[in-house]
Amino acid sequence: MYTARVDEKGRLKLPVDLQEYVKKYGTEQMFITTLDLRMGSIYPISIWRENLRLLDSIHDENEESASQVAFMARDMGGDATLDGQGRVLLPQSMRTELKLEDTTVRLDVYKDVIRVYSETVYQEERERSRTNLAEKLKALRKQGLK
Repeated sequence: MYTARVDEKGRLKLPVDLQEYVKKYGTEQMFITTLDLRMGSIYPISIWRENLRLLDSIHDENEESASQVAFMARDMGGDATLDGQGRVLLPQSMRTELKLEDTTVRLDVYKDVIRVYSETVYQEERERSRTNLAEKLKALRKQGLK
């Protein structure tokens, strides 16, 4: 878990580890959005393109959902590139919706995506993760978690 700051211009300076994480995909290009209106998501562009292919290929009872998620991603998101100082500009609509203007945020990586948490959402997720932790661990250890 990393702590970072969104400056007054909407730029987020990624910690060096996360800059290197993005670069390991062979590019500094990303797509930044929110899909759930709770937390931001920073996708290396190749991972985002995989998502777009998946959404485009859905032609069953989930087709309308896929269309709406794709719309939300475009509406709240945008392309970004790391600048020379390791910063990315967060899309204005996402910053406004998630209240990420001129504030401290928490960052982590899960399933190839850098997640951006406001302090409020971070605290909510922190409490949720602690609820019934022993039972969660027991079930996951049965599936092979070490």
